Amino acid sequence: MTITIYGIKSCSTMKKAFTKLDELGISYDFHDYKKQGIDKDTLQRWVNELGIDKVLNKRGTTWRKLTDEQKQAADTNVTNAIDLLVENTSMIKRPIVEGQLKNKDQAVLLCGFDEEAFDINFS
Repeated sequence: MTITIYGIKSCSTMKKAFTKLDELGISYDFHDYKKQGIDKDTLQRWVNELGIDKVLNKRGTTWRKLTDEQKQAADTNVTNAIDLLVENTSMIKRPIVEGQLKNKDQAVLLCGFDEEAFDINFS
């Protein structure tokens, strides 16, 4: 099983996800946005599969600090939204868990921490 969990180490939601994966005995690689950033191609893949409304976190302080023009640009054009996410990785909903399950021979892409979804996909 090859799983990568994307996020920011200090985030409380990330800590819940790490704990849950550890409880389930799932090994994973951690990709820290603050240290490693994120590329447009990866974000585009997530947006294509999950939708921009799922990937873009509008509830955080980073979104609220954007200018009205930046918010409008992101709301009207997905490419603009992805560019903003590359520049402001704290606006990406956390965690994003991506990988391949060996025993189920299927890809997994989860956005946000939902304990039930983790149980279903990793138990």
